[in-house]
Amino acid sequence: MILSYTEGFLLGLGAAVPLGPINILIMNEAIKKYKNGVMIGLGAMSSDIMYLSLIVFGLISYFNHPYILNSLSLFGGAFLIYLAYAIFKNRDTKIGTSKGSVKDSSYIKLYAKGFVLTAINPYTIGFWLSVSGYIAGKELDPYITLFGMLSSILLWITLMPYLVHRTKHKISQSVSHWISTASALILFGFGVVMIGKLVL
Repeated sequence: MILSYTEGFLLGLGAAVPLGPINILIMNEAIKKYKNGVMIGLGAMSSDIMYLSLIVFGLISYFNHPYILNSLSLFGGAFLIYLAYAIFKNRDTKIGTSKGSVKDSSYIKLYAKGFVLTAINPYTIGFWLSVSGYIAGKELDPYITLFGMLSSILLWITLMPYLVHRTKHKISQSVSHWISTASALILFGFGVVMIGKLVL
């Protein structure tokens, strides 16, 4: 039981910690407001839970089809490019301020961004396919292992944006401008690579 939880916790960190589109988006939003970053993370985590449910019911393998993966790459790449454009357009927004008060609908949109970006990422499906094989191969308790994974993902999406937001006072407006610009370029690069693999 402890082994299953520990392995699940470490697998969750392996999924959550690497610098990818979601973490870049979380950091970019957390600089503005802590809850913004958390909502992006919760959206991504909800998508992970969806795929975890598919693993439990043995349905995840149906997504491992070239047509589905290629379609996800196309839409995922286009969505990343759109997010890159949105971040670049708002790169000069002052830290700690927003265009008016943040409404519930804004949080819903942030949650949706995190969910959609994770759900349509073919690498997410590949990761969960490998996880399902890993759990079966090591004869771990699937429910305890998955609980451990969710625990570490939840810890990361609440702690990481908190640390980013708490240190935002050390970030000048000029640095914020370049962070947003770099974030936009990285997301744009991820999007181009995802679409490019369909052509090459």
